[in-house]
Amino acid sequence: MNRPKTFKFLRGSTKMTTMLAKEKIIVALDVPSAEAAVQVAEKLHGHVGVFKVGLEVFTAEGPVVARYLVAAGEQVFLDLKFHDIPNTVHAAAHQAGMLGVNLLTVHASGGRKMMEAAVEGVRAAAKARGVAQPTRILAVTALTSLAAGDLGEVGFQGSPEEIVVRLARLAQAAGVDGVVASPREIAVIRQACGANFLIVTPGIRPAAGAANDQARTATPASAIRAGADYLVIGRPITGASDPAAAADAIAAEMETAFKPL
Repeated sequence: MNRPKTFKFLRGSTKMTTMLAKEKIIVALDVPSAEAAVQVAEKLHGHVGVFKVGLEVFTAEGPVVARYLVAAGEQVFLDLKFHDIPNTVHAAAHQAGMLGVNLLTVHASGGRKMMEAAVEGVRAAAKARGVAQPTRILAVTALTSLAAGDLGEVGFQGSPEEIVVRLARLAQAAGVDGVVASPREIAVIRQACGANFLIVTPGIRPAAGAANDQARTATPASAIRAGADYLVIGRPITGASDPAAAADAIAAEMETAFKPL
């Protein structure tokens, strides 16, 4: 890969009133190589706020993409969904924090002690790096690919909303910064966990888009109206013939949510 460019990145509050719509878009770099990830990121620089590095490219390339994007001044969401014993998660979260990523995921179903270990790991990394803001931890509640029947099949009791709220409250009690949750559960999480609890929402499809393999989806505008802080969007942007134009169109759709109905 080429040497990282020096980008200026607009950093703002997580409050909707002080952020541009595009800054609330997290683009999923679900691609098989570092070169492909960098190509997408460079096309979308200035059109979105955060880049998500997930399991596919991380398994293929290791931390190289995350390191590249951090060096380029971009905000990075490392979406590896840690779920292991507390000691292992503590060590892994510490290493993620040392990379300088902004967001990191763990599974809420790993339990309170595991989530507390993740929080301790990123705080230790921030101290070691001499930075004030640790990597923020997000707990994955229930994957957006799981419908009510799927959740029951793996042993969860209650409706998707009840399951998600129970896990979100547990995450908040463990000191986690927020959750990853379906658009359908944004409002109940916001009510249960308050205004300062971060909600990052995948399963976003533009009004004219296809659901693909997501079971609990919503449009960008409806997710923002419900109270989402950030929206994770992949194929509707990365699969478009013009990814930057697709991102701009989604941002424009989100802007409608900021205006009175």
